[in-house]
Amino acid sequence: MSSPGILILSAPSGAGKTSLAKALVDSRNDAQLTVSHTTRKQRPGEIDGQHYFFIEKAEFEAMIARGDFIEHAVVFDHYYGTSAKTIDALLLNGKHAILDIDWQGARNVREKFPQAKSCFIMPPSLQSLETRLRQRKQDSEEVILRRMRDAKKEMDHKSEYDQIIVNDNFDEALKELRNILRDLDHG
Repeated sequence: MSSPGILILSAPSGAGKTSLAKALVDSRNDAQLTVSHTTRKQRPGEIDGQHYFFIEKAEFEAMIARGDFIEHAVVFDHYYGTSAKTIDALLLNGKHAILDIDWQGARNVREKFPQAKSCFIMPPSLQSLETRLRQRKQDSEEVILRRMRDAKKEMDHKSEYDQIIVNDNFDEALKELRNILRDLDHG
């Protein structure tokens, strides 16, 4: 039996990364999505400890000072981070750790875990990305425009990843992710 590994998934907001990550872990009993800590406010329907660990800024900064995170970054004016304990627990329990994080966090994880595999999820086009963001009906016009502006900057980092998947067909993109995880099995 091979040992579990780490798969990093990044994408601009609205590219389908979280949906793909959930479908990937739902298809494998030996893979689990890590739960990040964040200082942003909990949205309706989100469950603390399942979607994120929602904490105050002071607590997050104390965790940074203690070195509790393998990666952390400020994204859209809020802290996000993955605790080392979360990763260690998954790997010790024989599960692949799937990280749904931005390019900054991915860079930090790759420095600490060079054997980790990384994948950048691209939207088919910027127009399709904007359409997805609007259809979610989660953000104000100002936030959508900011996410579109930031998406272009995020996509500038795609070359840092082991693989790029264009999410123009969900099932095909999921199949590619399953293949990456299968390769990690035989790592």
